[in-house]
Amino acid sequence: MKAIFYATSTGNTEEVANKIHEKLDGFELIDISSDGVDKMNDCESIVLGVSTWGEGELQDDWEDCFDDIQEIDFKDKKVALFGLGDQESYGHEFVDALGIMYETLVEQNAKIIGKTSIDGYEYDYSKAEVDGEFVGLVIDEDNQEDLTDERVENWCNEIKSLI
Repeated sequence: MKAIFYATSTGNTEEVANKIHEKLDGFELIDISSDGVDKMNDCESIVLGVSTWGEGELQDDWEDCFDDIQEIDFKDKKVALFGLGDQESYGHEFVDALGIMYETLVEQNAKIIGKTSIDGYEYDYSKAEVDGEFVGLVIDEDNQEDLTDERVENWCNEIKSLI
């Protein structure tokens, strides 16, 4: 099974999840606020969409499911991550939720794919930046909405061969 798991508060993460869903064949689209994360157990390929809230925190639905995620065995699972954040208003914790999710999945032996360049972003700090690149696709719908489609397209083309 292949699936895209996401949660949304404003609709932005859902919108990006739908764009990714259109580009990746054979993926089920799952809103964790209604369906939870149990289906991750049955997946060999997973795309996770998270947004950063408050002071670098996970969106509420992800926070509610976080303990359940920590119980899933991600060994032998390929996981691609995408995250949304606001680099201008929250440049000191830009897409930190993406970094939090990444750290958790690495601890659980997930094979992370789909890292992206930090070029084209202006921020002070991000937990999602590891070794000079982002741990997944980074989208800023507040300040760079005009770049979203191109970034999604390029990222999906890259991960298609890896998933």
